[in-house]
Amino acid sequence: MELFIEHISKQFKDLKAVDDISLQITPGVWGLLGANGAGKTTLMRMIAGIMKPDSGRILYDGIPINEMKESYRDVFGYLPQEFGFYPEFTVKDYLEYVSVLKGLTPKDSKRKIDELLDQLTLTHVRNKKIVRLSGGMKRRVGIAQALLNEPEILILDEPTSGLDPGERVRFRNQLSEFAHNRIVLISTHIVSDVEYIATQNAVIKDGKLLAKGTTEELVRMVEGNVWTTQIMMEHLQEYERKLQIVNIRNENDGKISIRYLARQPYTDDSLPASPHLEDLYLWLFPQETTERRE
Repeated sequence: MELFIEHISKQFKDLKAVDDISLQITPGVWGLLGANGAGKTTLMRMIAGIMKPDSGRILYDGIPINEMKESYRDVFGYLPQEFGFYPEFTVKDYLEYVSVLKGLTPKDSKRKIDELLDQLTLTHVRNKKIVRLSGGMKRRVGIAQALLNEPEILILDEPTSGLDPGERVRFRNQLSEFAHNRIVLISTHIVSDVEYIATQNAVIKDGKLLAKGTTEELVRMVEGNVWTTQIMMEHLQEYERKLQIVNIRNENDGKISIRYLARQPYTDDSLPASPHLEDLYLWLFPQETTERRE
C-alpha cells in the first residue's frame, strides 16, 4: 500500500499554494505540519480528489487517483476543517446518510455507526440535531463519518480542533491503533497531536516541502539551539523582546524559568535542552511563538 505524490503544484492567481511537492506515503500515521496558510489544506484537497493539481499527479498503488474514480472513494476517508450537513439532521440521520453515499449495506451501516458512536462517546447524542451540539461533539461526528467505511487512506484536516485535552488523547490513541496497515495523514499545527504517534512527519512552509522524517530525525535540525535559564520576573519583557521564548514557568523567590530558541546561549548560565518537535516547529515558524504568547 502506497500513496505517491509526484511533483504536484497548485496556483491561485498570484499565490503558489503548493509548489512541486513529492512524497511517498506508506502505512502508518503521517503528520503534515505547517503554519496557517502553508498549503496543507490545498495539498489535502488534492489528495482527496476534490481539487486537481495544475501539474504533477497522485497515485495509489501505482494507479493515478483520477483514473480510479469510485474505487478510490471506496477506500478513502476525509475530514475537512469544516464539514457540511443539513440543519435538520440528527447525528444518526447524518451518519446513515453518509454510509449510503459510501455504499455500506444497512446491516454494516448499523454495526459501524453503533461502534463509532460508542468509541467517540456520542451514543447519548445519537438522536440530537448536529446543529445543537458543542464544537467538540460536532468534530467527533465529523471524525465518525470519515471512519464509516474503514478506509485504507484516512485524511484528517485539523481533526482535534474543538476537542478538550482528554478527547484529544483518546482520539490520538484510536488513530494510532487504526493506522495499522492503513495510511493516516493528519494536517495540524497542534504539534502534540502527532509528536508521539506519527511514523513520519512532513513539514510544509510557503507551499514547499521543507523537511520529512521521523520525529527523532526532525528534531536534530534544532539541536544546539534550545536553551533554558532562570531570570527575575521583572526582566521578562526585556528577554521577550530579544529572544524567541518557547515556555515560561514560575519558580521561587520571584524567578522564572524560560526555555528559548537561539543559535548561541544568551546568558552565561543558560543550559542546553533536549529539543522537542514543538521546538522545531517554532524554530521554522517563529511568528507562531508570538501569536501563541499573545
